[in-house]
Amino acid sequence: MRPAKPPVLPAPQKADAKAEHFPGVLPQKPPRHFRRGPPNLQIRAPDKGSKDMRQGDTQRREEAEGGARQKENAQRTIVSWRGAVIEPEQGTEGPSRKADAPTGPALQATRIQNQPGSPNGRQKAVIEAFRHAWTGYRKFAWGHDELKPVSRSFSECFGLGLTLIDALDTMWILNLKKEFKEARTWVSKKLVFQKDVDVNLFESTIRILGGLLSAYHLSGDHLFLEKAEDFGNRLLPAFQTPSKIPYSDVNIGTGVAHPPRWTSDSTVAEVTSIQLEFRELSRLTGVKKFQEAAEEVTRHVHSLSGKKDGLVPMFINTHTGLFTHTGVFTLGARADSYYEYLLKQWIQGGKKETQLLEDYIAGIEGIKRHLLHKSEPRKLTFVGELTHGRFSAKMDHLVCFLPGTLALGAHHGLPAEHMELAQALMDTCYQMNRQMTGLSPEIVHFNLYPQTTQKDVQVKPADRHNLLRPETVESLFYLYRCTGDRKYQDWGWEILQSFNTYTRVPSGGFSSISNVQDPRNPQPRDKMESFFLGETLKYLYLLFSDDPDLLSLDTYVFNTEAHPLPIWAPA
Repeated sequence: MRPAKPPVLPAPQKADAKAEHFPGVLPQKPPRHFRRGPPNLQIRAPDKGSKDMRQGDTQRREEAEGGARQKENAQRTIVSWRGAVIEPEQGTEGPSRKADAPTGPALQATRIQNQPGSPNGRQKAVIEAFRHAWTGYRKFAWGHDELKPVSRSFSECFGLGLTLIDALDTMWILNLKKEFKEARTWVSKKLVFQKDVDVNLFESTIRILGGLLSAYHLSGDHLFLEKAEDFGNRLLPAFQTPSKIPYSDVNIGTGVAHPPRWTSDSTVAEVTSIQLEFRELSRLTGVKKFQEAAEEVTRHVHSLSGKKDGLVPMFINTHTGLFTHTGVFTLGARADSYYEYLLKQWIQGGKKETQLLEDYIAGIEGIKRHLLHKSEPRKLTFVGELTHGRFSAKMDHLVCFLPGTLALGAHHGLPAEHMELAQALMDTCYQMNRQMTGLSPEIVHFNLYPQTTQKDVQVKPADRHNLLRPETVESLFYLYRCTGDRKYQDWGWEILQSFNTYTRVPSGGFSSISNVQDPRNPQPRDKMESFFLGETLKYLYLLFSDDPDLLSLDTYVFNTEAHPLPIWAPA
């Protein structure tokens, strides 16, 4: 179906500056007409009656939370970062905006009824892989957070059906109606947030809140929005700190928030990578507090000293609001999505919040100045790390988000050199897979010195594992969308085949592996991360699509867990 006009959303405020006034930023292209969107695109704000009911529920919830006693919780001794267990280390000012939710339907609101075309052969292979993973989850882990496919059991992070919620929009996009309906029934009858459990603010925001919001937008089902608002209210106590920099953890039953036991610090990426979701929750509900809490963090981080040419340290103290562990700069764990969300918030808000754009461009310039090097002998461009002025040729697989983010920025009018860098880094991330068994290790070190016996990519024994991560295929999706070069599809196809060869468990599901260098014994780890269904397979399906308007980059922005949220168009 071809709508007469592209769907748009009202922006919360008028533009206060124009992006084209910034040097190096290209004029924006006029909006295109879209041939197709996903089925049942829900872009209207809720009607007033339902909003009033929810606001009453919100008020009662706030009164209940007000009596909760704040106390320290010292249960955790390690921190998990996007699936990786990391031992603790030892000792932007966007314009102030109010979430002016529309009082009626969005301008030009269009519910797009779409009958998706038949998937091509490679997309069918993704659907088959998803069904195999879902079969294992449904048999052995239904309603639990994660599948343990080898032992045919499950594990819990929060006890909130993490894999199921993370996979809702993937099922919708893959047109798996039966599976989606069954999962929706579980959400309706079994998903209860009133429980005495600690959740990580960042992980639960991007996976649960983001997953529910995306499911609402794609399906138009108000159940998901109601659950999202309930959950958002339960996360807000995390922001009740002296500095307004949120704690890392919050108990969604008691409202008690706390930092990890060993520190008062939060991770910079954690506190700056929740804004897309909280902003959208405010826009949909008309409740401003979600957006205000998240954007206060953005403004505070923008104003801080301790950056290095736009690069940010990895930690920030929740009491003082200052950076800690200064002098250490990375694009890997604890810092990665800070840069991603600067760009994506600017896109989400209709390219009005120019401070976000300035900070993003400054960050990219800092990367180019301090972290970018070339390996030997093939001269692969890579992003290393800087520790008190000393360069390390270490690169996390997580950094492979960057080619896609750079390409997305170029698509939205940023300098062509961003796309050139994206393509160079994409080649490197592909080699990180190809020079192993076809799957990248968690961390690599690059050779900096010309030696005929050395490969560019080197791996330490402790870093040889693969967690089914999405970052490489995520960037392949963006690069293909922005260039049309089919080699990126071919590279993604190789990676999907490697997942099937080395991580597939016959009884259902896929498992992380411990050794990407040994094709005969990859050593399954008995863990299927929720992001394999929420991100990895979704990006592969979209990569293999030849329809650029299937979740168009001009209509949607993906959160860091691959959940598509609508771009706010100017009123």
